[in-house]
Parts: sequence; C-alpha cells; structure tokens
Amino acid sequence: METITLALSKGRIFEETVPLLAAAGITPTCDPEASRQLIISTNLPHVRLLIVRATDVPTYVQYGGADLGIAGKDVLLEHGGEGLYQLLDLGIARCRLCVAVPRTFDYAQAVRLGSRIRVATKYLKSARAHFAAKGVHVDLIKLYGSMELAPLVGLADAIVDLVSTGATLRANGLVEVETIAAISSRLVVNQAALKVKRALLQPLIDVFEEKSRDRIAQ
Repeated sequence: METITLALSKGRIFEETVPLLAAAGITPTCDPEASRQLIISTNLPHVRLLIVRATDVPTYVQYGGADLGIAGKDVLLEHGGEGLYQLLDLGIARCRLCVAVPRTFDYAQAVRLGSRIRVATKYLKSARAHFAAKGVHVDLIKLYGSMELAPLVGLADAIVDLVSTGATLRANGLVEVETIAAISSRLVVNQAALKVKRALLQPLIDVFEEKSRDRIAQ
C-alpha cells in the first residue's frame, strides 16, 4: 500500500497540528511527548508521522524521507527551501524573529552605517542578511539555546532569536529593538511526491488549506 509520511517536530508545532490532522480524519496512535517512537502510525493505515528535530524537517522532505512536513518560516529561511514546495502558511505556531539587546545598550548608535556588532544566534543566514541590508558589519556567534545569556556575560552585544510573549527577554533585562520577520509554520511538500502521490496528498492538502484560511482570517 502506498503511504503518506508527514514530518513534524515535537512541542508547539505538533500540538497545533493535531487539530488539523483531526479535521482530515487522522488521529496519531500515541503522543510523541510520552513515547520514544520516532515513526508514529495513525488510525489510517496509509498515513504515518515522522518525529524529527524542527531544523531537520525541510531536509527530510527535500530528500524524500518524508512526503510532506510542517516547518516554521524561521527554519525554512535558514534551509533555503531547496527541493520542496512551500504550499501553505498554516497560521500555527506564530511568533517573530527579532533582534534583542540589554535595556541599557544603545542599539541605534551600535548599528549606524559601517559599524560592527557582535550577535549571538542560531539563525545565521537570517541575521547576516538583516545586518548586511543595514550596512552593518556583524560578527556572528552561533548558539543553540539560552540565547539571552550571551549579552549578559559579554559574549555578544545583541541576539537574534524567536520571540512569542517576550517574557523571557524581560526576565533577563533584554528588550526587542527590531523585528526581522513574522514567523508561522508552513506546509512543505517534496516535489517528486507531489507529482507521484498527488491523489493521496491532495485531500490532506485541501483540508489544511481550508483550516489555515479560517485560522489566518481570525
């Protein structure tokens, strides 16, 4: 039997995808937060879920490890989107990619044309493009977590990171100074799969499209 494999990451994206799957009549057989399984079956024998790191979703889809996946725009900006179609903005897992600095830091002075700034981030491509557009030289320091620490211990002048409520920034004495991009999660599809498995994929895509229109319109 021909199957559909959907790549997802744990956490907020998975949680907000479950209602979309339910609308398509798909129910996972277990919760990835409570299971060590990386391939999760569903109530439909031809649909399975692949649980991977958020940053790996586009790669699995690009190379055919999954037929389609759900990934944040932040991840897709870093990946570049090669080998896959970004079909839909699902309007889930919304946040923003921002520049943040300590409250006492003079950001306007630091990013004057031709200046140099040290920035901690895991979003190297997005940060580099943002500061290049401003004519600012940037020294990028790659970190994977606890980004807020970097300015507090003198590792960097600023950070580029995802922000939802801003509570973590405020708790650590940081403030947002610029928004680089509004972020939400996208449905991405392998180019070959869309041609070969169109009949299987299209009903799921149609449901996701209807639900995403409703969500974005809210």
